[in-house]
Amino acid sequence: MTLIDAVSVARPGGRGRPRKRLDHLTADKAYGSRANRRSLRSRRIPHTIPERDDVLAGRARRGARGGRPPIFNPDRYRDRNQIERAFNRLKQFRAVATRYDKLRDRYHATVTIASIIIWLRANPDRAHP
Repeated sequence: MTLIDAVSVARPGGRGRPRKRLDHLTADKAYGSRANRRSLRSRRIPHTIPERDDVLAGRARRGARGGRPPIFNPDRYRDRNQIERAFNRLKQFRAVATRYDKLRDRYHATVTIASIIIWLRANPDRAHP
């Protein structure tokens, strides 16, 4: 959960301390462990994470003692696809996909440049003032 600890959302108008708590977190099935869900609940971060099939089967096998399934919003999860497609576009750049740059600052610069190129390709009318 160190990535969540690094979240810093500026306040409107740039005044005051940045927010550290997310409004909502949407994640893949791989992040649906009991520990991750417990950590998000303790931080009061609402989340949408689908359950793995083996967890669903285990709950069904235990019957009434299996517990209540976590809340899952399929519409919100469906929107996650846009983020996945953005990452796939970034991975079209070999330096981003293979992480040639080992230093964090250089890799961040590579991702930033790739993002600018993607934006310029998507908005050709804005490329030239």
